[in-house]
Amino acid sequence: MEPKRDEILAGYSRARRHLKALLQDAAPADLHRRSDGTRWTNEELLFHMVFGYMVVRALLPLVHVVSRLPRPVGRAFAAVLNAGTGPFDVVNYWGSRAASRVYNRRRMSRKLETTIAALSRRLERENPQSLARSMPFPGRWDPFFTPLMTLNDVYAYPTLHFDFHAKQLSLPPPDAPESS
Repeated sequence: MEPKRDEILAGYSRARRHLKALLQDAAPADLHRRSDGTRWTNEELLFHMVFGYMVVRALLPLVHVVSRLPRPVGRAFAAVLNAGTGPFDVVNYWGSRAASRVYNRRRMSRKLETTIAALSRRLERENPQSLARSMPFPGRWDPFFTPLMTLNDVYAYPTLHFDFHAKQLSLPPPDAPESS
């Protein structure tokens, strides 16, 4: 069952609060330490988590357009993207590393806030028919991309992505007592 609008918005709010708490509590050494299970540092992974929301802002117009095209066109588009998974993975990795230097601990929380505000406003304007529109997706690009995604799925995606990667951080939980 697809998440409802209020559940999606609640997930956005929770992710925003979680990121803010992580950034407030993390020492510079914590942010520069490797994450658990990725090649990114914690700061780079945190940016990548924010980037998931940024990507959705770019995907929404694409879904609105591709969902109106004949289904074979959408499938061909997704197949081309799937064929480019290798280069996508390289750009995704290095892009997050580079972008975390701009959207670092001092800027990424604000970037997430503005991105979530824009997504929330847009989601509030969607009607049930637009949220049901769907298009084929490159399922090899991300574990949360499925071969066919509705616009509602796309709105829900960044919080799934955020929560998945939050488990890979090697940061102390927010407000955890310091270890000696």
